[in-house]
Amino acid sequence: MRRTRRAIQGALVELLLEKGYDKVTVTDIIERADVGRSTFYANFTDKQDVLRSNLDELGFLHPAPAAEGPLFAFSLPMIEHVAEQRQLVRALLGKRGGGAVMAHGEKLLGDVIREELLVRGWQAPEPVVTCVVGAFLALLTKWVDGEISATPAELDAAFRAVIIPGVEAAAGVAIGA
Repeated sequence: MRRTRRAIQGALVELLLEKGYDKVTVTDIIERADVGRSTFYANFTDKQDVLRSNLDELGFLHPAPAAEGPLFAFSLPMIEHVAEQRQLVRALLGKRGGGAVMAHGEKLLGDVIREELLVRGWQAPEPVVTCVVGAFLALLTKWVDGEISATPAELDAAFRAVIIPGVEAAAGVAIGA
């Protein structure tokens, strides 16, 4: 069962890179994964379910929020993980990923950011969370698509230099260490 799920997930990633999310059909995925239609539907409800399963399995989207230490300490480990999983992330978040992919990625990352700010005792307004999510995903997307050339550490430093002062100003206090 796990092997079948992996084959279906892998087929979607390959097809995303070739055609883009909007042009991929369930039939395309079934043919590429070499599984039957009933097997596909025994594992997934539709192509969006396959997509969500790929995003959900990226462990970097589920870090434990930190109440102490640097604000958004998740960023460098996430960027390093993206570097290791570049093809998958490029398929999911890059130009060919599509709106559904970005929306789900934004939700997952928003949850991470919101939780981190909450454990630090700050009720983060949605506009602040949206700004942080947008900046982080824009950097990642341009990086995996090859539009930005930087090391993970350089990307992290740029993100943190721009975002942390803005979040602290919005909070009215220094919340990052």
